[in-house]
Amino acid sequence: MEINYKLLNRLNENARYTDRELAVMLNMTEEEVRSQIDEMEKAGIIRSYKAVVDWDRMDRAYVSALIELKVTPQPDAGFENIAHQVMRFDEVETVYLMSGGYDLCVIVTGKTFQEIAMFVAKQLATMAAVTSTATHFVLRRYKELNVELCDTKSDDRGTMSL
Repeated sequence: MEINYKLLNRLNENARYTDRELAVMLNMTEEEVRSQIDEMEKAGIIRSYKAVVDWDRMDRAYVSALIELKVTPQPDAGFENIAHQVMRFDEVETVYLMSGGYDLCVIVTGKTFQEIAMFVAKQLATMAAVTSTATHFVLRRYKELNVELCDTKSDDRGTMSL
């Protein structure tokens, strides 16, 4: 299967484009678009379609944090087993294997800062392979998945006069 990167980029830009819109943009037929999308879904290249939600505009509590984990790699499995254990928690949105000072980057969500702190203390930090954690709370989202989330370019810090 030849991968159509232009089609993937358009879907990544906006997964709600219709087959007709994509066909026009890419100089293809609707049937070609649908066929290629079906092939990429079956091959696991396209995994899901998601909306980018600006949770700050909602009336529900929402806190997220980036958690860095140092872990001890396991013989014959490296980081795979611990990554799979971590990603099974409902609080976990994302898990990345990283280079640098920490091994795994875990993005989690919860209702409060304390809820996330307790999740880290009771679930992540207590795992046998985890040797240390560092928690960074998200205070404001400006851009997510290539979508700008702030309507204004103003700076919340105010102005200073001399």
